[in-house]
Amino acid sequence: MAARLAGATALVCVTVLSPAAYAQEGRQDRPGPAGPASPALNGSGECTFPMKKQIEGTPWALQRVLLDELWQDTKGKGVRVAVIDTGVDNANPQLKSAVDTSAGTEILTKKMEKGKPADGTDDKVGHGTKVAGLIAARPVKGTGFVGIAPEATIIPIRQNDQNNSGNDRTMAQGIDHAIAKDADVINISQDTTKPLDEQSDLGRAVRRALDKEIVVVASAGNDGMDGKLKNTYPAAFDGVLAVASSDRNNERAVFSQAGRFVGVAAPGVDIVSTVPGFGQCSDSGTSFSAPYVAGVAALLRAKHPDWKARNIVAQIEQTAERSINGHDSFVGWGVVDPVRALTEDDTPPESPRPDPGPPKAPAPEPAHLAMSETPQERTERYATYALGIGAVLVAVVAGTATVVRDTRAKAARRGRSESNSHV
Repeated sequence: MAARLAGATALVCVTVLSPAAYAQEGRQDRPGPAGPASPALNGSGECTFPMKKQIEGTPWALQRVLLDELWQDTKGKGVRVAVIDTGVDNANPQLKSAVDTSAGTEILTKKMEKGKPADGTDDKVGHGTKVAGLIAARPVKGTGFVGIAPEATIIPIRQNDQNNSGNDRTMAQGIDHAIAKDADVINISQDTTKPLDEQSDLGRAVRRALDKEIVVVASAGNDGMDGKLKNTYPAAFDGVLAVASSDRNNERAVFSQAGRFVGVAAPGVDIVSTVPGFGQCSDSGTSFSAPYVAGVAALLRAKHPDWKARNIVAQIEQTAERSINGHDSFVGWGVVDPVRALTEDDTPPESPRPDPGPPKAPAPEPAHLAMSETPQERTERYATYALGIGAVLVAVVAGTATVVRDTRAKAARRGRSESNSHV
């Protein structure tokens, strides 16, 4: 997965393919992450964009959110979210007004338009367009799908393609471009398992973004079928909000990479989003969990512009729906709860903390254990013995007297009987 390209670590757009598409890609060694070239799949078959029809209903990942309550204070207006990916198509009606083409760029091929780098809207893969839609797709007639922050602005940064040509150096350039274009949130739905330290190009770029109080959200990766813990980058860098995938039951999706670096989980199975040109498709992967969380971060940034990046990350982690009191390596602090994150926000948290456990039951009163009797108890015991013995003696004496009396009476009667017989 982490092949070397031009001396740099390759980054993979983490999209999960169907078995058929997986085989077509020639990646039969393991069912982990695959390149973003294959079309997304939905229940009706392959999705070749642009789609002819829209998905009418409300996707399950949005059905669990009370959108009116979520948006009671903001829909993300004024917040700029950089999508560093395969580009973001702005022909789709749900993204046309969301994408800031003047701030976008093409890093991968250095393609020029009118004397300057292309604007990053040439998405031949569809991966980046799906990511952007989950963050900021505008509502339109004919579909129940909408972005989590439908008034936020997308900065399109094309840094990868169908061949996974992007690497840690071009990713670092994308982050620096996002900083230069005043991004408030950066979404990175790409990863590598090649170890990178804080002094790598990518590590330093992430630190520059964090130092500018930009919230950096990254996908955890899709190579988690074996359940083993391992780091992926940039998600595992300190300060990055790493996002795993959850399913409809709030459990870790089987493909989602586990690791101690995981901050939260978010819906990542059968996720509906926009595709280039027109319409929507469903797809699965931590690639689509990360932008769900990035949308929540955009709403928090809009509502609390004075909060630090670490406060926003801690708020998302602290308000997540948990299956245990604390953190684990599969879903982090729990599955993101967008409404709770935006409503239980009286004070900016510095870091997440475990939930208080159930109240402890009062300790039972210790039982009294008498190791020996007291003098009074001994006196009472002796008195009881004396009474018992006395009663037995009385009974014996009374019984003996009765026997003597009866014996004497019988003897007297016998004597009289014999006297009468002699007369």
